[in-house]
Amino acid sequence: MGTITIKDVAKLCGVGVSTVSRAINNHPDINEETKNKIMKVIKENNYIPNNSARNLKRSNSKMIAVLIKGISNPFFSKMIKVIEEETQERKYSFLLHRVEDHEDEIDVALELVKEKKLRGIIFLGGHFTHSEEKLAQLDIPYVLCTVALTEKWRKELCSFVAVDDFKESYKIVDYLCKIGHKRIAIITTSLDDTSIGLIRYKGYLQALKDNNIEPDMKLVRSMKDDIETFTMDNGYVVMKELLESGEEFTAVFAISDSIAIGACKSILDAGKSVPEDYSVAGFDGLDIASYYNPTITTIRQPIDELAKEAVTILFDVIKKKADHQKCIFPGELIIGQSTKMI
Repeated sequence: MGTITIKDVAKLCGVGVSTVSRAINNHPDINEETKNKIMKVIKENNYIPNNSARNLKRSNSKMIAVLIKGISNPFFSKMIKVIEEETQERKYSFLLHRVEDHEDEIDVALELVKEKKLRGIIFLGGHFTHSEEKLAQLDIPYVLCTVALTEKWRKELCSFVAVDDFKESYKIVDYLCKIGHKRIAIITTSLDDTSIGLIRYKGYLQALKDNNIEPDMKLVRSMKDDIETFTMDNGYVVMKELLESGEEFTAVFAISDSIAIGACKSILDAGKSVPEDYSVAGFDGLDIASYYNPTITTIRQPIDELAKEAVTILFDVIKKKADHQKCIFPGELIIGQSTKMI
């Protein structure tokens, strides 16, 4: 068969053209078995959807969207501001859209592309474990920024901008080990999560291992599902439970500064002090971490640079000036007053 059309796909599958279209665009109102059959035929026959009409309409649009998971995390506030400023400098409009924890980022993105005729997308937060077939449905340039990435990521699919979360969490936990701490707790995401929390947890484990410290799962504490993640509230409640458990520890690594500050408040409310009784370390380098008393030992992420690079790469791809890129920035260990040598 020569160049296959959408009508040919429909005929091969015994369905209507509209059904094929729904399968390609991942509409919910299609039987899963039918959808799988259609996608199999598409793959076997190398069918490429004719997006020329849709792309022609989109070429007149000048809108960039930021899709964010974890909008309550103050780490993203400054980043969003920089992305908006950089986008508007290029005479493009800016759309911010929240993605709920249970939602699929790609499904949300596909709907927005259709509704708003977007030219590009920056994804903030969350994690990408989608198949290549799923990602290929998104036919506009996009950049993953501070997103947990699986090993399946390929440069041809999209661009990626972040710090090395494994390396940076290793760095701060290794610092705690080097100043004498052997019983180091962690407040992280649930262990079946595949987001940045898991990557930082793995860095924590490796640092303990390299310092000849056996990890104790009783010191691994997950954020509460019924409380907004990456918040002071969550850090407070989890630390309160850890303190009340009676487990012995001398330091805690919280995978964000907000969690670390909540943990500090919980320690103080329990009649203990930071760092005299417990050392506390965070991650992100939020402004509030340097104004809190005591100042928080943390990993500072270069927020401005991350945001600007994400926008630069996105527009380079949109304007066909460059291919997709993977850009990893170094973090900086900031030693505050919340940790001490023992």
